[in-house]
Amino acid sequence: MRKRILILLPLCVLAAAVWAAAAGDAADPLASLSYLSGVFTNKVDAAVDAAVDARLDSAGELPKENGGAPASVAVWTERRMKRDDILQAVTGDGVLLLAGSGQVSYSSGAVVDVTGGTVLPSGGTLAARHRYLVAEDTAANFVVTSKTAVVDWQGACTFHDSTSTDYNAMAAALKAMHLFQGSYTGYGQGFDLEAAPTRLQALIMFIRVLGEENEALAWNGTCPFHDVQPGTNGAKYVGYAYEKGYTNGYSATEFRPSSPVNARQYTEFILRALGYSSAANTDLSDALARAQSASLLTEGETAMLQRDPFLRAELVYISYYALEVPVAGTGLTLAQRLMDKGVFTQFERDSAPPVLNWRL
Repeated sequence: MRKRILILLPLCVLAAAVWAAAAGDAADPLASLSYLSGVFTNKVDAAVDAAVDARLDSAGELPKENGGAPASVAVWTERRMKRDDILQAVTGDGVLLLAGSGQVSYSSGAVVDVTGGTVLPSGGTLAARHRYLVAEDTAANFVVTSKTAVVDWQGACTFHDSTSTDYNAMAAALKAMHLFQGSYTGYGQGFDLEAAPTRLQALIMFIRVLGEENEALAWNGTCPFHDVQPGTNGAKYVGYAYEKGYTNGYSATEFRPSSPVNARQYTEFILRALGYSSAANTDLSDALARAQSASLLTEGETAMLQRDPFLRAELVYISYYALEVPVAGTGLTLAQRLMDKGVFTQFERDSAPPVLNWRL
């Protein structure tokens, strides 16, 4: 079985040929999901088995490439991408969008939506968690149309990076500095940059950039909000922040930890961490303007935050560039202050994944 897997990729052309002969083309897709999972799959398996047997009989062993290593192996591999990044795929390659959005383009041939049992036309939008197969004599470009995306790919795909804002690199850098941990999502490093952040997630990030996470997790008081599960780390973060006067909650009895947070609310948190505001200020209508005055945001970033949905990608963006902003009355940047508190070291910061400075 292992030998068959190792040489499966070079035989994907054969699979695409079976598809083309049995199921029409992009102009006349005749495939259904049941066909793909039944007759089509059986024909492909039979064709691949026959070809593998023929190659093994004639050569006696698997083909080798440079240095005696096995030929290309069809293994699903995950990759984080950003807007306008391109994944180029050819016959037999597979693509699976896990998060974000994207489109496909090709001049001839077909890209098969194996999950849906259809052909995805050139210019079509990728459906999340649908597996796509590039058919015979087809070269296709899969382009990311969201700020970030996570894809699984298989085969001989090549990648072309755009110069768009690299939120992925920022998240990885913050993680290296212990400021961003991500979630328990099993893909995309758990970053969930494509999702809207919650009030609890924003508060946790705020406490981290204050350099007080250890203190929050050691807090043993009683959280005053009934909608925060007692005994959890969430209750510690919320109770600590409330006791310190960092947050007022949504009401006297509710924090609403799962409710989404917007750009003004999170920017206000960062302004408080930098010493330019406090929980006494409940008017957040000018938070972005105040952030621009404090050199936390540029004019272009303010416009972007006013225009776009607020996602975890933007939360990471604001947090990353806040590290270079001076903390009010200290003469230190936020990064220097956090290093003084032992949150991360200069070595950890220097070793963090590089981020190209494409600020708006």
